[in-house]
Amino acid sequence: MPTELEELVGFIAHPNPQIRKLAIENLEPYSTAQPSIFKTEDLLPIKHLKFLIRDHPKIAEHALTILVNLTADQTILENVATDDRFLGILLGNLVDPVEPNANLLAMLLANMAKWDGLKSIVTRKQDAPEGLKTGDLVLNQLLDLFVKGADGSYNKNADFDYLAYVFADLSKHDEIRQFFITAQSYDNVVPLNKIKVFTEHKSEIRRKGVASTIKNVAFDIPTHPAFMDEDKVNILPYILLPIMGSEEYDVEETMNMLPDLQLLPPDKQRDSDPNIVQTHVETLTLLTTTREGREVLRSINVYPIIRETHLRVNDEGVREACDRLVQVLMRDEAEPGAEEDAGEDDEDDRIVEV
Repeated sequence: MPTELEELVGFIAHPNPQIRKLAIENLEPYSTAQPSIFKTEDLLPIKHLKFLIRDHPKIAEHALTILVNLTADQTILENVATDDRFLGILLGNLVDPVEPNANLLAMLLANMAKWDGLKSIVTRKQDAPEGLKTGDLVLNQLLDLFVKGADGSYNKNADFDYLAYVFADLSKHDEIRQFFITAQSYDNVVPLNKIKVFTEHKSEIRRKGVASTIKNVAFDIPTHPAFMDEDKVNILPYILLPIMGSEEYDVEETMNMLPDLQLLPPDKQRDSDPNIVQTHVETLTLLTTTREGREVLRSINVYPIIRETHLRVNDEGVREACDRLVQVLMRDEAEPGAEEDAGEDDEDDRIVEV
């Protein structure tokens, strides 16, 4: 016999919209407290929830919230993420400039991106609305949504911050990393250049996702010269500024730093999230994998910045990351094996995708 809650779940598919709305409103808290009630009848409730994202906006809002909560479960995540038709509906709604639940759609897509198979989105296409001048490649549309969401210029109901988490999870895959470092034909701009400007954004979600995306793309060692080239990606100011505070440096130290890092205002604050600071330091460590990368970081005097970060951020993860980077930067290149060992950490120190 089904329980009363399981019977209530059945009403989300009722033909009367008022009954659907009442049922789904009351069920939302149980998507975290008792998610098993949605896993009955071979996940039939999940099928109904996926259908309801096209219902009345309030019903769709509750359906999306429940799906966001439930996709923490691997079985449900796979069911949702492997449904190609549902993905198409979600993406179509997401780019709608008047979609009231766009942020919830972005949150759900961020969860779906944790399923490795979603990397196929790199070749997915759909017609672009008039407000997105990106062509039909979905990833370019998502990037444009993310950029326009920062000032609310595309959809007044959405900031699209959670797309940063979509990019972060997708960038664990080689084909997505290549996308982020390759100039796109419609505007001849490298996608990474569009998101790097948000490393100091007020939204912690946006900063965290962008930092993780940059770090994941940095695992592609052949792209490091472009990363550090001022005329290409020029990533260094965007990962160094967030880890710098209002501390003062000796004139000699400052003179060799990047111009963007000199004469910072006295109220300059480093990122308040130590996890983001750690991510940026680990990205710098990845950029020391080659001798050329190490020489670049030494030439722009990164060491004093890491020294101050280690001193002023009271976080074990940050300090360990700083220690690893300093060991590489201070190493004598004449040491036998220095070139080979610089990018190879012990198992406990190995940097992993985030």
